[in-house]
Amino acid sequence: MTSVQLPDGSVKEFESSVTVKEVAASIGRGLAKAAMWGEVNHQPVPLDHQIQDGQSVELKIVTNNDNAALGTMRHSCAHVMARAVMRIKKGVQLAFGPTTDSGFYYDFMLEEPLTEDDFKKIEAEMAKIIELDEPFERIVEPRDRALQICIDMKQDFKVEHINQGLAQDETLSFYQQGEFVDLCRGPHIPSPKLIGAYKLLSIAGAYWKGDQDRQQLQRLYATAFFSQQELDQHLENLEEAKKRDHRVLGKKLGLFHIDEMVGQGLVLWTPKGAFVRQQLQDFILSHLRRQGYDQVFTPHIGKLELYKTSGHFPYYQDSQYPAIIDRDQIAKLATEGCTCGELANKMEAGEIEGYLLKPMNCPHHIKIYDSQQRSYRDLPIRLAEFGTVYRWEKSGEIGGLTRVRGFTQDDAHLFVTQEQLAAELAGCLELVKIVFKAMGMDDYSVRVGKRDPSSDKYVGDVKNWELAEQACIEAAQTLGSFTEEEGEAAFYGPKIDFVVNDCIGRKWQLGTVQVDYNLPERFDLSYIGADNKAHRPIMIHRAPFGSMERFIGVLIEHFAGAFPLWLAPEQGRVLSVSEKSETYARKIEQQLISAGLRVTGDYRSEKLGAKIRDGRLDMLPYMLIVGPRDAENGTVSVRDRFEGDLGAMPVAQAIARFQKEVEQKTVRQVFKNDASSSGSETKNEY
Repeated sequence: MTSVQLPDGSVKEFESSVTVKEVAASIGRGLAKAAMWGEVNHQPVPLDHQIQDGQSVELKIVTNNDNAALGTMRHSCAHVMARAVMRIKKGVQLAFGPTTDSGFYYDFMLEEPLTEDDFKKIEAEMAKIIELDEPFERIVEPRDRALQICIDMKQDFKVEHINQGLAQDETLSFYQQGEFVDLCRGPHIPSPKLIGAYKLLSIAGAYWKGDQDRQQLQRLYATAFFSQQELDQHLENLEEAKKRDHRVLGKKLGLFHIDEMVGQGLVLWTPKGAFVRQQLQDFILSHLRRQGYDQVFTPHIGKLELYKTSGHFPYYQDSQYPAIIDRDQIAKLATEGCTCGELANKMEAGEIEGYLLKPMNCPHHIKIYDSQQRSYRDLPIRLAEFGTVYRWEKSGEIGGLTRVRGFTQDDAHLFVTQEQLAAELAGCLELVKIVFKAMGMDDYSVRVGKRDPSSDKYVGDVKNWELAEQACIEAAQTLGSFTEEEGEAAFYGPKIDFVVNDCIGRKWQLGTVQVDYNLPERFDLSYIGADNKAHRPIMIHRAPFGSMERFIGVLIEHFAGAFPLWLAPEQGRVLSVSEKSETYARKIEQQLISAGLRVTGDYRSEKLGAKIRDGRLDMLPYMLIVGPRDAENGTVSVRDRFEGDLGAMPVAQAIARFQKEVEQKTVRQVFKNDASSSGSETKNEY
């Protein structure tokens, strides 16, 4: 009798040996047709793999709809790509080759650098390797033998990784395909012919282990899909993404500026960009007032001891700016002969006062809560701040608005009782949904980030973690479907993350809500309960936008720079047909401004066509064309960004149209394949 346990816990039994394909067929014809490979006891096997009579195994049937299947296939394709590179280039040193959300890459050190001219040769060699259909064979070796294999292959990076990154592993695994052998945990697909379509994309510089003081490497980016159709769609999306790049559009539309003299990753908001940011802040503030939040302000720095107590230092020490040390103390100790090493030890021990650019707002809000005795009648206390924080991101990882060194969070911290927790979480989730709806971001998924029990990253009592995770799960259940992911929690508590799919299918992690039993414990927070005894509050951390910089960067790309009317820095422009109509046009401009609309006028002696073209390039929602006939009739000819020419209408009618669109926060998005006229329209009324 053969026993097969499926992922849902059910068990199927067979009278004799059975193949993976036959097990799939016994479950359903559709599954048998869609099956690509199986995982027997968590190891990939081909569909014709036979489970022997008398065996008892765990089996998962993998299809191309399985979330993990695409990543496994791409990782195997990374091995094929590395093998191809080693065939056409000499002296190749292999570093790491992980998958990403949209593909994979491999880092190499080569005697002769790669160029894009090599792409066709590498892809052709990959095709030959795939056609050979040689399996990815797993080889497990004792530590000493594994180390010797990497030494013999002259793969210095792998040798270092065994000695340092894998120092605790007693056995190590390799995967071999033909002449190619690589240190790898796996898993891999059972046949390279399951790689449907692939494409090399670009080359970039990288450093070994991300350390700019280590060896310079070349990073070869690529992607792969199960079908050519999926690859073609992905490549089309990449082209669309280039057009929507917020770094390009931000400069073109004059929204923000990053200056090397100011510093990498430090954003200068220009008047237009500042307006968009202020509109978003005003929007969220109106809902914060409705939900009973109080706004606070906190400094940009704090004593090192504050962040040691919270745990942000040293947990995130590598991503923080260096501490600011008291100069007078340093000078005094230096005159006493104190060495640099002794100074460092004294600082670590807290004997020297230091300050830190704040990496998080929560410790500051905690101290506001703790500034006076609290009663259960005071709770919930909801403190909100647009607080700027600072992270020391590596220079190679900084990019536009989405990865910066100084950013402002729409941060809030709620201090609640156990009985209030569920209702307050519901209010936080409502706020995130309101934000996404107002931006036309209706396509999003929800995940609950839990602690990894095997990791020492997480602080606090296990029972409190269980309570916090259960609270997050119950709150997420009110939103419908969600996933649970171990290892994605903050060090102090689990979180509910919202992952938005933009209009070309890219995923962005934006809003977040976190439940925290630990920081109140670390700061010994309390409130006096109805029993006249001290009780510990629970903290909720929430940020619907996440960070203003990242959110606006995503918005620019989501709307391709064409903001909805309520967010547009310039809502319309009055265009005079000729000098004869300029006086009337200027009168119209002032009427629109008096009605609360943000408009400008173009009265240059240019042809009307040139003025219209400039307006389109500036992504204007509306252009208002004024000629002699409009002056006679008291009208204005309206040109809509989406609908084109709307014809002449009374000025009051045009103003009413614009005001209604602003009030309802109507979102009209340009489809990616028709950026000229058509759009989808959603009306969000608040």
